[in-house]
Amino acid sequence: MKILCCISHVPDTTTRIQFTADGKALDRTGVTFVINPYDDFILARAAELKEKNPSGVQVTVLCVGKNGTSNTDSVDANLRKALALGLDEAVRVDAEPADAYFVAQQIAAYAKDKGFDLLFFGKESIDYNGSQVPGMVAALLGLPFVSYATSVELQNGKARLTREITGGKEILEVPLPLVLSAQKGLAEWRIPNVRGIMQAKSKPLHVVSPVAAEPRVRTVKHEPPPPKGTFKKVEVEKIGELVQELANKGLI
Repeated sequence: MKILCCISHVPDTTTRIQFTADGKALDRTGVTFVINPYDDFILARAAELKEKNPSGVQVTVLCVGKNGTSNTDSVDANLRKALALGLDEAVRVDAEPADAYFVAQQIAAYAKDKGFDLLFFGKESIDYNGSQVPGMVAALLGLPFVSYATSVELQNGKARLTREITGGKEILEVPLPLVLSAQKGLAEWRIPNVRGIMQAKSKPLHVVSPVAAEPRVRTVKHEPPPPKGTFKKVEVEKIGELVQELANKGLI
Protein backbone atom coordinates (compact mmCIF):
# COMPACT_ATOMS: atom_id res chain seq x y z
CA MET A 1 0.00 0.00 0.00
CA LYS A 2 1.50 3.32 -1.12
CA ILE A 3 0.09 6.60 0.18
CA LEU A 4 0.95 10.12 -0.99
CA CYS A 5 0.10 12.88 1.51
CA CYS A 6 0.02 16.27 -0.22
CA ILE A 7 0.46 19.18 2.17
CA SER A 8 0.51 22.97 1.93
CA HIS A 9 2.97 25.46 3.46
CA VAL A 10 0.78 28.26 4.84
CA PRO A 11 1.04 31.28 7.18
CA ASP A 12 0.33 30.57 10.82
CA THR A 13 -3.28 31.27 11.73
CA THR A 14 -2.22 34.11 14.06
CA THR A 15 -0.38 35.96 11.29
CA ARG A 16 -1.19 39.62 10.73
CA ILE A 17 -1.60 39.66 6.98
CA GLN A 18 0.20 42.34 4.96
CA PHE A 19 0.89 42.55 1.24
CA THR A 20 3.80 43.71 -0.90
CA ALA A 21 3.79 47.26 -2.23
CA ASP A 22 2.25 46.22 -5.55
CA GLY A 23 -0.41 44.14 -3.78
CA LYS A 24 0.36 41.04 -5.83
CA ALA A 25 1.75 38.83 -3.07
CA LEU A 26 1.86 38.25 0.66
CA ASP A 27 4.61 40.12 2.45
CA ARG A 28 6.45 37.17 3.99
CA THR A 29 8.67 39.32 6.25
CA GLY A 30 8.50 37.98 9.79
CA VAL A 31 5.73 35.49 8.94
CA THR A 32 5.88 32.01 10.46
CA PHE A 33 4.75 29.26 8.09
CA VAL A 34 3.22 25.98 9.25
CA ILE A 35 1.75 22.78 7.85
CA ASN A 36 -1.78 23.55 6.69
CA PRO A 37 -4.02 22.58 9.66
CA TYR A 38 -6.39 20.46 7.54
CA ASP A 39 -3.36 18.51 6.32
CA ASP A 40 -2.53 17.54 9.90
CA PHE A 41 -5.57 15.25 9.84
CA ILE A 42 -4.36 13.30 6.81
CA LEU A 43 -0.84 13.03 8.23
CA ALA A 44 -2.23 11.64 11.48
CA ARG A 45 -4.44 9.12 9.64
CA ALA A 46 -1.55 8.05 7.41
CA ALA A 47 0.58 7.55 10.54
CA GLU A 48 -2.16 5.35 12.03
CA LEU A 49 -2.31 3.22 8.89
CA LYS A 50 1.49 2.95 8.91
CA GLU A 51 1.50 1.82 12.54
CA LYS A 52 -1.06 -0.90 11.84
CA ASN A 53 1.04 -2.33 9.02
CA PRO A 54 4.63 -1.00 9.23
CA SER A 55 6.04 -3.17 6.47
CA GLY A 56 3.00 -3.06 4.20
CA VAL A 57 2.31 0.69 4.12
CA GLN A 58 4.69 3.29 2.69
CA VAL A 59 3.85 6.97 3.12
CA THR A 60 5.38 9.80 1.10
CA VAL A 61 4.76 13.45 2.00
CA LEU A 62 4.84 16.01 -0.82
CA CYS A 63 4.76 19.80 -0.88
CA VAL A 64 5.07 22.24 -3.78
CA GLY A 65 7.10 25.24 -2.69
CA LYS A 66 10.43 27.04 -2.49
CA ASN A 67 12.26 27.37 0.81
CA GLY A 68 12.10 30.87 2.22
CA THR A 69 15.07 32.87 3.42
CA SER A 70 14.38 32.28 7.13
CA ASN A 71 13.88 29.30 9.44
CA THR A 72 10.26 30.31 9.92
CA ASP A 73 9.62 30.02 6.17
CA SER A 74 11.20 26.63 5.48
CA VAL A 75 9.18 24.08 3.50
CA ASP A 76 11.82 21.47 4.25
CA ALA A 77 11.42 22.05 8.00
CA ASN A 78 7.69 21.43 7.76
CA LEU A 79 8.29 18.30 5.69
CA ARG A 80 10.63 17.07 8.43
CA LYS A 81 7.88 17.73 11.00
CA ALA A 82 5.55 15.54 8.94
CA LEU A 83 8.17 12.78 8.74
CA ALA A 84 8.54 12.93 12.52
CA LEU A 85 5.11 11.30 12.79
CA GLY A 86 6.68 8.07 11.54
CA LEU A 87 6.22 8.52 7.79
CA ASP A 88 8.77 7.26 5.28
CA GLU A 89 10.02 9.96 2.92
CA ALA A 90 9.35 13.50 1.73
CA VAL A 91 9.39 15.28 -1.61
CA ARG A 92 9.54 19.00 -2.32
CA VAL A 93 8.74 20.24 -5.81
CA ASP A 94 11.02 23.26 -6.08
CA ALA A 95 8.55 25.81 -7.43
CA GLU A 96 6.52 28.71 -6.11
CA PRO A 97 2.84 27.70 -6.11
CA ALA A 98 1.38 29.98 -8.80
CA ASP A 99 -2.23 28.82 -8.69
CA ALA A 100 -4.25 25.68 -8.00
CA TYR A 101 -3.86 24.35 -11.54
CA PHE A 102 -0.08 24.79 -11.47
CA VAL A 103 0.15 22.95 -8.13
CA ALA A 104 -2.13 20.16 -9.37
CA GLN A 105 0.05 19.73 -12.45
CA GLN A 106 3.17 19.32 -10.30
CA ILE A 107 1.55 16.75 -8.02
CA ALA A 108 0.05 14.79 -10.90
CA ALA A 109 3.39 14.75 -12.76
CA TYR A 110 5.17 13.38 -9.69
CA ALA A 111 2.50 10.80 -8.83
CA LYS A 112 2.06 9.45 -12.36
CA ASP A 113 3.38 5.90 -12.78
CA LYS A 114 4.53 5.65 -9.14
CA GLY A 115 1.73 3.29 -8.14
CA PHE A 116 0.16 5.26 -5.29
CA ASP A 117 -3.00 3.63 -3.98
CA LEU A 118 -4.20 6.72 -2.15
CA LEU A 119 -3.51 10.41 -2.78
CA PHE A 120 -4.44 12.20 0.42
CA PHE A 121 -5.27 15.93 0.78
CA GLY A 122 -6.71 18.19 3.44
CA LYS A 123 -10.04 19.64 2.30
CA GLU A 124 -8.52 23.09 1.64
CA SER A 125 -5.58 25.33 2.49
CA ILE A 126 -6.25 28.08 5.01
CA ASP A 127 -4.63 30.83 2.94
CA TYR A 128 -6.83 30.75 -0.19
CA ASN A 129 -9.52 28.22 0.86
CA GLY A 130 -9.96 27.12 -2.73
CA SER A 131 -10.54 23.33 -2.34
CA GLN A 132 -9.52 23.00 -5.99
CA VAL A 133 -6.26 21.05 -6.09
CA PRO A 134 -7.47 17.53 -5.13
CA GLY A 135 -10.19 17.46 -7.78
CA MET A 136 -7.79 18.77 -10.42
CA VAL A 137 -5.22 16.12 -9.55
CA ALA A 138 -7.88 13.42 -9.83
CA ALA A 139 -8.92 14.72 -13.26
CA LEU A 140 -5.33 14.92 -14.49
CA LEU A 141 -4.63 11.33 -13.39
CA GLY A 142 -8.03 9.93 -14.39
CA LEU A 143 -8.77 8.71 -10.85
CA PRO A 144 -11.96 8.74 -8.75
CA PHE A 145 -12.22 11.60 -6.27
CA VAL A 146 -14.10 11.88 -2.98
CA SER A 147 -14.11 15.10 -0.95
CA TYR A 148 -14.53 15.99 2.73
CA ALA A 149 -14.13 12.49 4.21
CA THR A 150 -14.35 12.15 7.99
CA SER A 151 -13.18 8.53 8.12
CA VAL A 152 -11.35 6.11 5.85
CA GLU A 153 -10.57 2.41 6.13
CA LEU A 154 -8.51 0.57 3.51
CA GLN A 155 -9.00 -3.13 2.85
CA ASN A 156 -8.90 -5.55 -0.07
CA GLY A 157 -8.15 -2.89 -2.65
CA LYS A 158 -11.02 -0.65 -1.59
CA ALA A 159 -11.56 2.39 0.60
CA ARG A 160 -14.58 2.60 2.87
CA LEU A 161 -15.35 6.26 3.54
CA THR A 162 -17.68 8.37 5.64
CA ARG A 163 -18.77 11.86 4.64
CA GLU A 164 -20.99 14.23 6.59
CA ILE A 165 -23.97 15.44 4.57
CA THR A 166 -27.00 17.53 5.40
CA GLY A 167 -29.10 15.57 7.86
CA GLY A 168 -26.79 12.60 8.26
CA LYS A 169 -23.77 10.66 7.04
CA GLU A 170 -22.92 9.10 3.71
CA ILE A 171 -21.02 5.80 3.56
CA LEU A 172 -19.09 5.10 0.36
CA GLU A 173 -16.99 2.22 -0.90
CA VAL A 174 -14.53 3.16 -3.64
CA PRO A 175 -11.92 1.06 -5.46
CA LEU A 176 -8.28 2.07 -5.22
CA PRO A 177 -6.37 4.02 -6.48
CA LEU A 178 -8.25 7.05 -5.20
CA VAL A 179 -7.82 10.77 -4.61
CA LEU A 180 -9.31 11.80 -1.28
CA SER A 181 -9.68 15.09 0.56
CA ALA A 182 -10.45 15.03 4.26
CA GLN A 183 -11.66 17.28 7.01
CA LYS A 184 -11.81 17.43 10.80
CA GLY A 185 -12.77 14.13 12.35
CA LEU A 186 -10.57 11.93 10.19
CA ALA A 187 -8.01 11.49 12.99
CA GLU A 188 -6.73 13.19 16.10
CA TRP A 189 -3.87 15.63 15.55
CA ARG A 190 -0.51 14.25 16.60
CA ILE A 191 2.50 15.93 18.16
CA PRO A 192 5.80 14.29 17.15
CA ASN A 193 7.77 12.75 19.98
CA VAL A 194 11.50 13.20 20.48
CA ARG A 195 12.33 9.83 18.91
CA GLY A 196 10.31 10.69 15.81
CA ILE A 197 11.96 14.10 15.50
CA MET A 198 15.43 12.57 15.70
CA GLN A 199 14.60 9.85 13.15
CA ALA A 200 13.10 12.42 10.75
CA LYS A 201 16.48 14.14 10.42
CA SER A 202 17.91 11.14 8.56
CA LYS A 203 14.90 10.21 6.44
CA PRO A 204 15.07 10.95 2.71
CA LEU A 205 13.87 14.35 1.52
CA HIS A 206 14.01 14.64 -2.25
CA VAL A 207 13.93 17.98 -4.06
CA VAL A 208 12.62 17.65 -7.63
CA SER A 209 12.39 20.16 -10.43
CA PRO A 210 8.93 21.35 -11.53
CA VAL A 211 7.38 20.36 -14.82
CA ALA A 212 6.38 23.03 -17.33
CA ALA A 213 2.87 24.19 -16.53
CA GLU A 214 1.15 27.47 -17.32
CA PRO A 215 -0.92 28.92 -14.46
CA ARG A 216 -4.57 29.59 -15.33
CA VAL A 217 -5.05 32.43 -12.84
CA ARG A 218 -3.20 35.75 -12.65
CA THR A 219 -3.25 37.77 -9.44
CA VAL A 220 -4.12 41.37 -10.18
CA LYS A 221 -4.07 42.67 -6.63
CA HIS A 222 -4.67 41.67 -3.02
CA GLU A 223 -6.53 44.12 -0.82
CA PRO A 224 -7.29 43.90 2.90
CA PRO A 225 -10.94 44.24 3.90
CA PRO A 226 -12.12 47.78 4.66
CA PRO A 227 -11.65 48.89 8.26
CA LYS A 228 -14.54 48.32 10.59
CA GLY A 229 -16.84 51.30 11.00
CA THR A 230 -17.89 52.97 14.22
CA PHE A 231 -20.32 51.22 16.50
CA LYS A 232 -22.63 52.11 19.33
CA LYS A 233 -22.63 50.00 22.46
CA VAL A 234 -26.02 49.38 24.04
CA GLU A 235 -26.14 48.09 27.60
CA VAL A 236 -28.02 44.84 28.10
CA GLU A 237 -30.62 46.47 30.33
CA LYS A 238 -31.49 48.98 27.59
CA ILE A 239 -32.89 46.50 25.08
CA GLY A 240 -35.55 48.97 24.02
CA GLU A 241 -32.86 51.37 22.84
CA LEU A 242 -31.33 48.59 20.73
CA VAL A 243 -34.68 47.79 19.15
CA GLN A 244 -35.19 51.46 18.30
CA GLU A 245 -31.71 51.71 16.74
CA LEU A 246 -32.40 48.68 14.54
CA ALA A 247 -35.77 50.11 13.53
CA ASN A 248 -34.21 53.46 12.61
CA LYS A 249 -31.79 51.64 10.30
CA GLY A 250 -34.60 49.67 8.69
CA LEU A 251 -33.22 46.36 9.93
CA ILE A 252 -36.45 45.31 11.63
